[in-house]
Amino acid sequence: MLIASSASLLMCLFISPKFIEVLRTRSIGQHIREELVQHVAKAGTPTMGGAIVVLSFAVPYLCLSTRDAASLGVFATVLAGALLGFCDDYAKVSRRRSLGVRGRTKMLGMALISIMLWLIATHWAHVSTSVPLTPFKAHVDFGPFFVVFIYLVVAGTTNGVNLTDGVDGLLGGCCAIAFLAYVGITFITPGAHDLEICAGCLCGACVGFVWFNCFPASVFMGDTGSLGLGGGIAALAVMTGTELLLILIGGIFVLETLSVMIQVFSFKRFGRRVFKMTPIHHHFEIEAWSETKITMRFWTVAAVCGAAGYSLYQYSLHGHAG
Repeated sequence: MLIASSASLLMCLFISPKFIEVLRTRSIGQHIREELVQHVAKAGTPTMGGAIVVLSFAVPYLCLSTRDAASLGVFATVLAGALLGFCDDYAKVSRRRSLGVRGRTKMLGMALISIMLWLIATHWAHVSTSVPLTPFKAHVDFGPFFVVFIYLVVAGTTNGVNLTDGVDGLLGGCCAIAFLAYVGITFITPGAHDLEICAGCLCGACVGFVWFNCFPASVFMGDTGSLGLGGGIAALAVMTGTELLLILIGGIFVLETLSVMIQVFSFKRFGRRVFKMTPIHHHFEIEAWSETKITMRFWTVAAVCGAAGYSLYQYSLHGHAG
């Protein structure tokens, strides 16, 4: 796992400069939303950098794992999510605006990805449709509705991860922390060696990308990266039976999503805004927090959430027996 994660990190570090140069030469740059006046100077920064992350993850994983059904499910979900994100990024670049493919198209894409993950999980990886209520000794069996539950996990996770991508270095670091938590979870789970390699490669690739994405960013991840990584986190949760625990492990993503939901509900119901801007990291930007301060503090919260999630999983796995 250490060799695989290191290989992903180093591969990302070595191929990124050339990839960024190609993006810049072909004018594949980010279009900034009009209301984000504080980010106007970033317009034109190369985007679709998530392709670097996916490539840096895929090659070491394919070379160093035995490619069992569970890890291939994660691998396929990452690729499918990245492909959907690429279509969105391409639409933004070609139309020269900040809006990509339609929301309905994204929802359909997420549904197809969820069905694929459900088929692999239940028919080949033999994942149970009974979801544990960690850390309690209780389960909820979704039976034939497990595919619907997987859709909610995949759509919710990818949406939360996508919303988090708005400040230099923020998403890459938070995803690396979430994947690191899954490295620990798969390490102590019997028979999950390939999933451990999968999580390690994703973590290493994210760390390598942050080198170029930290403030001031030389490249943006784009939806290619956010949807691919969100899919990877969701798929790891499904394959390890930690779908409900993901609410804690991905605490930052939940916080970003809740801030948007609260803002929309408050404005429609009461005509008032709770935050100055959402997702919530933009609220802190308007409060004059520097991007570096936001990133560091959000990483800290993500680390606490990841550690807490891992600890609860470890307790549920070994604590009850003690």
